[in-house]
Amino acid sequence: MTMAADPKKWLKFRLASLLAIFLVLFIALLSRAFQLQVLSGEKLKTLAQRQHVTTLQLHPQRGMIFDRNGEKLAISVLADSVCADPTRIADPAKAAARIASILNLDARMLAQKLAEPRSFCWIARRISPQQALRVEQAAIEGVFLIKEPKRFYPSGQLAAHVIGFAGFDAEGLEGLEKRFDADLKSRPEKLTWARDAKGKKLFVHVEHTETSRDESLNLILTIDSRIQFLVESHLKEAVLEKGAKGGVAIVMDPKTGEILAMANELGFNPNNLRGLTAERWRNRAIADVFDPGSTFKPFLVAAALEEKAIKPSDRIYCEDGVFKVGDRLIREGNRKKFGTLTIHEIIKYSSNIGSVKVAQVLGKEKYYRYIRQFGFGAKTGLDLPGEAGGLMRPMESWTQVDTAAIAFGQGISVTAIQMIAAMSAIANDGVLMKPFIVRGLTDKDNRPVKMFTPEVVRRVVSPETAGTVSRMLTDVVSAEDGTGKNAHIMNVSVAGKTGTAQKFDFSRNVYSSDKVRTSFVGFFPAENPRVAIIVMLDEPQHDKWGGVAAAPVFRNIGEQILNCIKTDIRKTPVFEQEPAQRIHLVSAEEVIVHEDIEDDSLMPNFVGLTIREALRKAVERDIDLHISGSGWAVRQSPAEGVLIGQRRVCKVEFEMKP
Repeated sequence: MTMAADPKKWLKFRLASLLAIFLVLFIALLSRAFQLQVLSGEKLKTLAQRQHVTTLQLHPQRGMIFDRNGEKLAISVLADSVCADPTRIADPAKAAARIASILNLDARMLAQKLAEPRSFCWIARRISPQQALRVEQAAIEGVFLIKEPKRFYPSGQLAAHVIGFAGFDAEGLEGLEKRFDADLKSRPEKLTWARDAKGKKLFVHVEHTETSRDESLNLILTIDSRIQFLVESHLKEAVLEKGAKGGVAIVMDPKTGEILAMANELGFNPNNLRGLTAERWRNRAIADVFDPGSTFKPFLVAAALEEKAIKPSDRIYCEDGVFKVGDRLIREGNRKKFGTLTIHEIIKYSSNIGSVKVAQVLGKEKYYRYIRQFGFGAKTGLDLPGEAGGLMRPMESWTQVDTAAIAFGQGISVTAIQMIAAMSAIANDGVLMKPFIVRGLTDKDNRPVKMFTPEVVRRVVSPETAGTVSRMLTDVVSAEDGTGKNAHIMNVSVAGKTGTAQKFDFSRNVYSSDKVRTSFVGFFPAENPRVAIIVMLDEPQHDKWGGVAAAPVFRNIGEQILNCIKTDIRKTPVFEQEPAQRIHLVSAEEVIVHEDIEDDSLMPNFVGLTIREALRKAVERDIDLHISGSGWAVRQSPAEGVLIGQRRVCKVEFEMKP
């Protein structure tokens, strides 16, 4: 009997076959599920997250930078950045054309970016409020805005070389922004959002990156923005008037080492670095070295007096203008001829030959030791990056000619910060102070986290020696025939020294006969010094002597310091004020709304504003201001209301009101 003849057996066979097939399929399904869920689970999970979850690392916000009086010098504001999800953009070419017209981008390159198979890409970072509004109004599917912190410098180029700037990635790149980068940064955040199959956003999650410190810190500087402003203004005027290549100026409290102002000309606006090279933001006050010329003579005399090698009343024959040392002839500056001079007169008239003879009496070993004691040949330790240590050959290699040349400030190279620190040691009864530019760090509520106090480096000379040299330097300025008479300030005793140093011509391996650096360094009041100032002009084309080029700049700065600050310039630190007087931390909304007041495409009105007010307004509108004169704005070109165009430049003339 066959199976077909027995229906029951056939049915059992069919059921067994179906069961076997089902069993095989079930086992295969279980195996596939095991492979997907266990063996390939993490890989598939990652792929799913890439399709439906987007994670973006947000740059951290930075702390604020204030001057000593609470003036905001650097703040962070929230700016809009444009992002896209290309998977949600149906027509990349059309979307790119619309976005490019708003943001002035290359439509073809943007279309290529939007056509790539990915879920996120940046289109533009930190755009203007006007552009953000237009992007939002365009309502392009797959294009959205994200708030990012943007560094903003309310005072524009004021103290720009000191403050420096931060880059797009919120990293400090120059100046204090770089030196205190770790303190100014807060902890980064990760922004994560999930989407459904249609691309609709389901939820947003903010994740904080683990760091040792949650919040950014604020910097409180020793800089006084009022002094900084007038120093920059007078330095710029002098550079223009004398046809100089550039210049630097520093104002320091000689008793504490606090830097009240540090200026470089030419300046720059950290809000707009387009087209600028690194040379433009180089802080030449601390990074450039130069031969000091006759401003070096007071340190020689101080060393010789301290070592009892000379007395103030000693008389030295100055060879009627020409003195041979080794195989070299030493001459007086400006071809002057002196006979016998006292030590006091050698400083007063700035005699090169008299200084050479003092150095010969002192000896190169002791002279070298005091040069080092005054801080030359080493960095001062100022809390700014890029400081140079100066150039000084080892004493063992000094020849007779080397010792003679260094006596009147040639053959040795120093920095401006070294010069003012050394002169401040004479002003401070012979005690060298370490220069510093940051008073402290505070938290977001302006509570002190770390404070910096004046730091004594060492005693260089005795108070008696310092007082004697100070009296000599006072005569340099107060005497009618003193080389520094143009630094005289009415009703204030000023001590100081002029300097004119020839620049070395490396192409000919000789000192240039026409390229010089002129300088003046001094302090006041001479009997109780509170302010020390150095002014240096590089290659002036007119008035190539320190007494007529740099000394008047010292006087103008000093007079205005006295006029604008009637009381003690070393005011109570901001972080020691009462809570009610604490610094108001500006919000992003305050700045963004302020930026949006006027039509950004039209030239604003600068007439009637002070230089500082005009600079602030120009910074807010991203306009490069070309300034001439001083006082209040009287004329501008282009005029108010003119369409600015791509070249955002305005020339403004200032005059003093009668």
